[in-house]
Amino acid sequence: MGFNYDYKEPKIIAEIGCNHKGDMSIAKMLIDLAKKSGAKYVKFQKRNNKELLTEDQYNAPHPVPANSYGNTYGEHREFLEFTKGQHRELKEYCDSIDVVYSTSVWDVTSAKQMCEFEPLFLKVPSACNNNFEMLRVLRDEFKGQVQLSIGMTRKEEVEEIVRFFEETDQAKSRLLIYSCTSGYPVPAKDVSLLEINWLYEEYGNRVNEIGFSGHHLGVALDVAAYALGARWIERHFTKDKTWKGTDHGASLEPDELELLVKSLNEAYEALHYKSDEILPIEQVQRDKLKNRK
Repeated sequence: MGFNYDYKEPKIIAEIGCNHKGDMSIAKMLIDLAKKSGAKYVKFQKRNNKELLTEDQYNAPHPVPANSYGNTYGEHREFLEFTKGQHRELKEYCDSIDVVYSTSVWDVTSAKQMCEFEPLFLKVPSACNNNFEMLRVLRDEFKGQVQLSIGMTRKEEVEEIVRFFEETDQAKSRLLIYSCTSGYPVPAKDVSLLEINWLYEEYGNRVNEIGFSGHHLGVALDVAAYALGARWIERHFTKDKTWKGTDHGASLEPDELELLVKSLNEAYEALHYKSDEILPIEQVQRDKLKNRK
């Protein structure tokens, strides 16, 4: 299929993730800030930590103690984890202010719980895209779009994922793949934007949509990703990069998210051919300036 010139309005997800610091009021404030900045989609994260982590991982100290909300990594994760009821509350809040709620799911239990809410889409993080028991839940028990990042994933593993959804003829109708480099933050040289071209060449006719999940700094590379064909742009979002926690430093603050939304919408408005050889705005200048010889 190759390069995709069929530009559609960019869809921008503000990934709040766990940047709420375990506080529902902060989570709702971040939803409000995302909407004010122009994002129409927000996303959280849902984990069953006892299922996701081994006992040793659960009881180990956090690798960066300054960012930890507990004495162990398990305690840290539990502090930041919202319950199923709290996620329902977040979805209802988003619905009430015309923002689309979603969440990443990290394990089978979380996937089953979040399917019950019937969100527009659910996300599979790069770290979990080889959990085929969880993918089966999303493929066979969920009706919305399945969005999936392919950071730290080999090409043959991507093919295996796509074929898994093709087994039930659901890749083309329901699977979105994000080009992604897993790092926090990722330097520009490792963002590898031309992977978007590779995704179109290999999967443009086999999956529903292709997007870009960025963990870099700034917003310039997101505009380039959109120009290359990414229809969804996902960025971590926080109020303050200096807040305690893992993801804040690689997140956009409200003024940056607003700039991202504005820049992507301007790119969408500009990415087309001229409707006439000489546009009306040019005719004025042609009449005044063009050499008449």
